Amino acid sequence: MRKSHPIRRVMLATAATVSGVVLLLSLKPASGPASAAAPPASAAAQESPQGGSGGGAPASDRAGTVTGDAAQTPYGAVRVRLTVSGGKITKAEAVQAPKGPTSDEKTALAVPRLNQAVLATQNADIDSVSGATYTSTGYKKSLQSALDQVKKGSGGGSPGAAQARTVTGSAEQTPYGAVQVRVTLSGKKITKAEAVQAPKGPTSDEKTALAVPRLNRAAVAAGSAEIDSVSGATYTSTGYKKSLQSALDQAGG
Repeated sequence: MRKSHPIRRVMLATAATVSGVVLLLSLKPASGPASAAAPPASAAAQESPQGGSGGGAPASDRAGTVTGDAAQTPYGAVRVRLTVSGGKITKAEAVQAPKGPTSDEKTALAVPRLNQAVLATQNADIDSVSGATYTSTGYKKSLQSALDQVKKGSGGGSPGAAQARTVTGSAEQTPYGAVQVRVTLSGKKITKAEAVQAPKGPTSDEKTALAVPRLNRAAVAAGSAEIDSVSGATYTSTGYKKSLQSALDQAGG
């Protein structure tokens, strides 16, 4: 019997070992980058924007405030202020209302209901509150004047042209009566000023006739409330300037 050469035996053994290793590797499941678990997404990727794209929400409609004329009643003035956004009334309030032992009760009864009615109807066609007829009537008149201002401010015009708007200031009390100023603006320029309320009486009529026309002209010329008082009509002048400033504050001027 021929004996195999020692070197040949070693080579055969080595070949057998290599073949076994190759067989084992072929049976083991493949692993590598293709089968590895994907890395977790970043926090930014995991949080999807809610309610729209990440570009941000569109700008909201700007809110504007308009104050109606002070409507006189037998028990005092009623004056309504509206907040309007996107053509819709979002808030109604009475910045003036009758005051007194009886009037306070009626005002507390009527005004909140009237405010709510305005939001519901979006116009001045609202019912009067029983037991507060005068307050309700004054409220609706002032409300309508505020709505008229809103319509003027939102009316059509040539593109780029400044729209005229009318704003009424607060009624400023003086020892001789209230002074209330209404201004018409084109852009931020005052084109007209007028006193819708001014002191009345034997002495006051003369001072009002003297002061108001001058103050109106001065307001238009100055374009602000920084105007001189009229000599001999200090109280009227002071009330006029305060009301004028409140109107300009409302207009954003």
